Amino acid sequence: MNILIIGDVVGRPGRGATKLLLAGLRKRYALDLVIVNGDNAAGGRGLTSKTAVELLEAGADVITSGNHIWNQKEVLPHLDSDLPIVRPLNYPPGVPGRGWVESKGVVVVNLMARVFVGEFDCPFRAFDQLVGLREVAGKIIVVDLHGEATSEKTAFGWYADGRAAAVLGTHTHVPTADNRVLPRGTAYVSDVGMVGPRDSVIGVNPDTAVRKFLTQIPTHLTVAEGGPVVFNSVLVEIDEGTRLARSIVRIDREVPA
Repeated sequence: MNILIIGDVVGRPGRGATKLLLAGLRKRYALDLVIVNGDNAAGGRGLTSKTAVELLEAGADVITSGNHIWNQKEVLPHLDSDLPIVRPLNYPPGVPGRGWVESKGVVVVNLMARVFVGEFDCPFRAFDQLVGLREVAGKIIVVDLHGEATSEKTAFGWYADGRAAAVLGTHTHVPTADNRVLPRGTAYVSDVGMVGPRDSVIGVNPDTAVRKFLTQIPTHLTVAEGGPVVFNSVLVEIDEGTRLARSIVRIDREVPA
């Protein structure tokens, strides 16, 4: 089974690049499942039902998210609909949506890390509870771990090794080169990266980002426009017999301006 995980899609440029490239990638790599992180798909902060449908029509099977899932209030009723959107599993009980979804025999789970990000329920223990569910037993599990600290994400990878087929980091928008299969068969990378403007500060206009750092005054950050768009993703090959990974490789592209 070949699964492609696409990094945080940032605004209109990211959605456009996904639409342009994904059909070709599905064919070239004989993809069985495509997971897209949509946490920044709507104007750089959050997801709407319209942008979710746009990503699904481009070829995504499941849309994961992160700490910005609540930014666009319009999407909240849709989190409990048939749209295959998952919000982080380790939010407190009672919030809208679901933290995992099964698609094509694969359980796709979204988790929030905690270091430098916020106060959430423990992602490690939330994962333990997930793998203990009867409906998850014997299934392939792929984790989108949305977090800032590579140390925390790496520790989680080791914690899940042999129980998840893949643990893929998102959130920083910066692709890392540590992709590998851990000793017990879990594919791991600290951050998949992003699909967004190359000439930016993690997808946003450099001038406004620099101004915020210089002045420390709250600033409205806007998605950068113009220039090339980077497309970061990883391809994980999974053995359906063992339900663990055979390989993980980076699939990175750049769409010219």
